[in-house]
This record gives sequence, C-alpha cells and structure tokens, in this order.
Amino acid sequence: MRSGFAGEALLAIARGAIGHRLGLHGEPPRTDAAAWLARPGASFVTLLLEAKLRGCIGSLAATRHLGEDVAQNALGAALRDPRFAPLTLEEWRRCQVEVSVLSGAKPLRFADEAEMLSQLRPGEDGVILEHEGRRATFLPQVWEGLPDKRKFLDELMRKAGIPADARLERCKLWRYRVIKWQQPALH
Repeated sequence: MRSGFAGEALLAIARGAIGHRLGLHGEPPRTDAAAWLARPGASFVTLLLEAKLRGCIGSLAATRHLGEDVAQNALGAALRDPRFAPLTLEEWRRCQVEVSVLSGAKPLRFADEAEMLSQLRPGEDGVILEHEGRRATFLPQVWEGLPDKRKFLDELMRKAGIPADARLERCKLWRYRVIKWQQPALH
C-alpha cells in the first residue's frame, strides 16, 4: 500500500459512501477494490465545514475490513454523530474530509501523573482515556488546538464524562498513532 495511493482510495471511499447516501451517486463505492482494503483496519473519518468540526466517527480497534470501516465511519460522521444534526446536501458540498488510519493502541504504564504526562508526545499520540467504565479518545490532530498536556487530558476527561476531580493516576491510558489524509471541499 503506497501512502499517496492509499489516501486517494480511502478518501474516495469516504466521499463515495456519503455521496451515495445523499443521492449523488448511483452505486456505493467498492470497499474491497484492492487486497489491502480487505484487511482488518481501524479508522476515523472527520468532516470539517468552514474549518470547524462537523462530524467525527471512528473505530479504535480493527474489527472489520479497512475499506468497509472507512465507509461506515464516513456515514457515521455525516449522519450519526450525536453532536450534530445529519449532514445536508448543501453542507456536504462544502465539507473537507479527513481519513485517519490508526495503529494498534498501546497501554501507558505510569506510577503517577507526572510520569504519565512525561510519556505523552503532543502532535504524535492519539490518546484513549478510561476511568470507571467511561472512555473517550482524541486523535493526534487535537493537539493542534490543545497543545498543553494537562489541558488536553482535562478536555478528554470532560469528553468521556469523567468527573473533573478524578485522579489521572487512577485512569487507564493508551496511545496510538495515525496516518491521515485530507481532501478539501468540492466547492
């Protein structure tokens, strides 16, 4: 899988899935057009409208074929992100699409908050945080808007619904990396 070629293929699958659902294409995109698309993979699809988040849905584990994962996450980002109403055709024409393919998540081992913070790599690590059955993730791209490690984790805790007074050293953390591709809006 060559990176540029892979990005073009994955972006085409994401755009094709949404376009088909919105009535722009007769056939849904092929999600198995190459052997590498039929291998298990985990992805996130992010939609941006005028540089603001418009939807983001993804998978943290490789439980289905990568091509199908991208197609389903694209539809989820467009139509099922609980933070937004379903995407309209007019909005879709102005959306930028980003596809991120995730590496496997690796647990962070730490004795205290300082050791945990020292292990985080802003701009590189996607982070999964879990505490008492509540869990959330931020892709590495989120560091762009939250470069401070502690603020990054505070916002991740808020996203997961974890009380602000919960002690970070009692949380479980995993990190992962992504390869991402972006495509500007069509109009």
